[in-house]
Parts: sequence; C-alpha cells; structure tokens
Amino acid sequence: MRKITVSLLTAAAIFCTVPFAFAKEKEPEGVQTVHYVALGDSIAAGYTPYGTVDLSYADFVKEHLERYQNQAVEYHNFAVTGYTSEQLKNDILHNEMIRQEIKESTIVTIDIGANDMFRKLLTDPSKAYEGIAAASVNLQTILSTIDGLNPNVDVYVMGYYNPFAYYPEQVQAFLVPLNDSLNSEIESRTQANGDTYVPTGNRIDKHYQKYMPNPEDNHLNVEGYKVIAQEFWKAMNKNR
Repeated sequence: MRKITVSLLTAAAIFCTVPFAFAKEKEPEGVQTVHYVALGDSIAAGYTPYGTVDLSYADFVKEHLERYQNQAVEYHNFAVTGYTSEQLKNDILHNEMIRQEIKESTIVTIDIGANDMFRKLLTDPSKAYEGIAAASVNLQTILSTIDGLNPNVDVYVMGYYNPFAYYPEQVQAFLVPLNDSLNSEIESRTQANGDTYVPTGNRIDKHYQKYMPNPEDNHLNVEGYKVIAQEFWKAMNKNR
C-alpha cells in the first residue's frame, strides 16, 4: 500500500489544476438553435498533458453540431479543472446562472467523479471506494436536479478512460479496478435517470501513448479530445 501511495503522487495531476471555465454564444437569426451546456472537470475544460488549455471535447461537439448537423449553437462551457462531484452538485443546486442555462438547454454533457476518487487515493488508498460512492450519490443528485430543471434536455455522461496506463502492472492491478468501479457507478446512475452513458476507454486505452503522450500527466492531447467528441457524436446521432 505504501508503494501504491507513492505512485499516486504523479497521478494526482489528473484533472486537478488551476480552475478554468469559459462560455461562448452563437445564435444566428432565422436558424434553429441548439443550446448546449458542458459541465465537468478539466477534461471538459480542455486541459492538455503539458499544462496548457486548448480545445476540449465539448468544443468539438459544438463544432460537430454546427458543421455536420447545420445548426446554430449557443454554447456555455462551465467545466472547472479539479472539480469534484460535490462542487458540481453545489453548482447545479445553487448557481443561478448555471441553473438558468440548464433550463434553456437542449443538450448537456457531463464528466465528473474522477477527482472524488483521487482525493481519497492520495489521503488513504484503502478508502478510495468511499470517493467513488460519494461521486455516485452526488451524480444522482446532479442528474435528477437537471431533469427537474429541464425534463426535455438530452443529457450525456462520460465514462473515464484509464488514467493509469503508464503505471507498472502491479500498481495498475489495484488502480484500474477502481476506475472500472467508478465508470460502473457513472453508467448505472446515468441509465437510472434515463440519460445516455458515453464510454471512452474503448477508444483511448489501447492507444494511450498517442492520446496521453506525457507519462507524467494523465490528461489527453487535442487529438484525444477529438476521439472523445466522436463518442459523444455517436451517442447523439443514435438519439436523433
């Protein structure tokens, strides 16, 4: 366990950096407009493996809606790097700006929960499942509250890729099942609320060196975010 704790120090970089959020709007006259709200941690914010912020999967989802579905998009990205499910839950319950945008939204995408797991891992690896359990409960509140604010919105929730791919096999033997458990809880809560679960490990994990090129950082590059966006597009097209 001590070795695992030491190994986790590098992994602490996952989705935990300086807070970042932005919003963009576009609503041409005479064109049907999609109102798209992105929520989550640094994956939705577009944090890269080398400490910079670039285009995120949410930006590419917006681009897809505009270019391939020929729709105007009013886009608000409220993702914050380092965010936990507790913080996002508080936003959904109390941040009036975000609540109003959700009320007006057509599509909401979410990625959240990894930081809940990581914070427990860094303090006491034996309690990592407590972080996963907390994320599950908070996600239930997040999704049910969104449904209450806007019963007609299409909600898509991301499952995480494996952030531990560069770790030795003996360390991954402990950590990967945790990530799998987190994704299982995310999928379960998403489906229970009638929303759409979007897995990403099936596309990222087998090419992790290409999309997660920095062994010292678990974030994806822009090409990786494009791949995640493609998975969201597939799910959205199925729901059309």
